[in-house]
Amino acid sequence: MDYRRAWHKGGTYFFTLNLLQRRDNNLLIQHIDVLRSAVRRVKQKHPFIIHTWVVLPDHLHCVIELPTNDADFATPLRLIKAGFSKAIAKTEFRSDVRLARGERGIWQRRYWEHLIKDERDFQAHVDYVHINPVKHGLVACVKDWPYSNFTQHHLTCPLSQSACGLQRHDFLSG
Repeated sequence: MDYRRAWHKGGTYFFTLNLLQRRDNNLLIQHIDVLRSAVRRVKQKHPFIIHTWVVLPDHLHCVIELPTNDADFATPLRLIKAGFSKAIAKTEFRSDVRLARGERGIWQRRYWEHLIKDERDFQAHVDYVHINPVKHGLVACVKDWPYSNFTQHHLTCPLSQSACGLQRHDFLSG
């Protein structure tokens, strides 16, 4: 397959990162503090703005913005995945190929990336990130999912605003 990435200095991107084993796997929320720590460490050396972020049991979505002089989103994503992987015990199954390469069996090698085109595209992806725990049946209201950040300003909730109980929540601080 021919994967083409959209490299754009100062770009705003939507990403999906999946665990290798998606079924009955809650590794990300089980080790949420490890993930948050990995993101903080990477942001110190490779700065980016987190517009929105949600962590589900087996995958995560985020919308991030790179600095105006930087088009490299691959390095921060790789380092976040590696930092998380190195910080948890080696209990997962690893194939012969992954063993030979010295790889963990935690993350899928690839990830979904989308360069945000305009304000409408941005809002659609922010809304998608926020509603994801509801979409997956994890909670009935956006506000009830503890592994997300969101603001009323950026979310058009399909439920009433009072039902969603929107508030600001910083992903990195818990």
